[in-house]
Amino acid sequence: MRGFARTDRSMVAQWWWTVDRWMLAAVIALAFIGAILVLAASPAVATRIGMDSFALVRRHYLMLPLAIGTVVFISMLSAKQVRRLGVVLFFVFFALTAMTLFMGAEIKGATRWISVGPLSLQPSEFLKPCFAIFAAWMFSLQKTSPGIPGNVIAIGSYLAVVLVLLKQPDLGMTAVVTATWAAQFFIAGLHIFWVLLLVGAGVAGLVGAYFALPHVTERIDQFFNPASGDTYQIDRALEAFQNGGLYGKGPGEGSVKLVLPDAHADFVFAVAGEEFGLIVCLILVALFAFIVLRALSRLLGEHNHFIILAATGLITSFGLQAIVNMASTLHLMPTKGMTLPFISYGGSSIVAIGLGVGMLLALTRRRFPGSVEP
Repeated sequence: MRGFARTDRSMVAQWWWTVDRWMLAAVIALAFIGAILVLAASPAVATRIGMDSFALVRRHYLMLPLAIGTVVFISMLSAKQVRRLGVVLFFVFFALTAMTLFMGAEIKGATRWISVGPLSLQPSEFLKPCFAIFAAWMFSLQKTSPGIPGNVIAIGSYLAVVLVLLKQPDLGMTAVVTATWAAQFFIAGLHIFWVLLLVGAGVAGLVGAYFALPHVTERIDQFFNPASGDTYQIDRALEAFQNGGLYGKGPGEGSVKLVLPDAHADFVFAVAGEEFGLIVCLILVALFAFIVLRALSRLLGEHNHFIILAATGLITSFGLQAIVNMASTLHLMPTKGMTLPFISYGGSSIVAIGLGVGMLLALTRRRFPGSVEP
């Protein structure tokens, strides 16, 4: 890459000189650490469910290069190309997400997955970053094209997405999509009255979910009163952090992965704490924080309304997913099944995360003087 001259106008050369290489390096570092943690946690889980010990590891290692390749390829696109791709994929994955209500396999009481040949796909994972792009486009059209009711379309599309997600049901995904959309609407210039109204609606929605959805009731009750139900998983996760201490017990020496059903996915942060210790956990937190803050800093001099809104949505989605996973594992909030980006074992989900991060890198690239973006 050092051989590229700044005057080289090839696609790869322009990408290299304009992409945020520090952010890209942080993403690759997360993927590398994730590969180690999946190797540490997955064999015990695979053996416990009757699979070959390294079956899950092989699957993850097959999807990981595809995810990183997606990050790099998507990050080479212009903002206009990202917008077009995001809008098209939004309609595709919204349709697929709706199809899960009729064709999806029920897993743990929810229908979120559909089969695509030999693979299983959770389309809502892809819908999440694509909806951020679509909503950003609508909000920006409200400013740039007064004849188009962008805000109304954005609100209508949000309600449609939330309705489908709640029917699955997937309250965690609904919360992330809602936070992403609300952050974009706020940045787009939402009046303070509507901000307060949205906050009130969000609180009312959580209260309603508590009374209407038994699994939500159970998790919230267990969080505030551990004696009210089964807290086996979170108790084992907290023990793992205590056992790991500052430096950890060493790679492969942990025991939490032997008893936690989702040690390779939702509770992989606990495996990191037990086997690699507090220092590695803090490094993970620092990498996630660096990506979020670095992306925000790249927007400080940006004047394109669409880019600001789209990048804000993608940053919110990525950062919130990481916070929810780590906070749940540390019992700082009610448990929620949500993967840790690039760290947890993942099939289609890690590719979906790669899609969102690739879009973020593309939108935060430095553009050459005189270049025109939408």
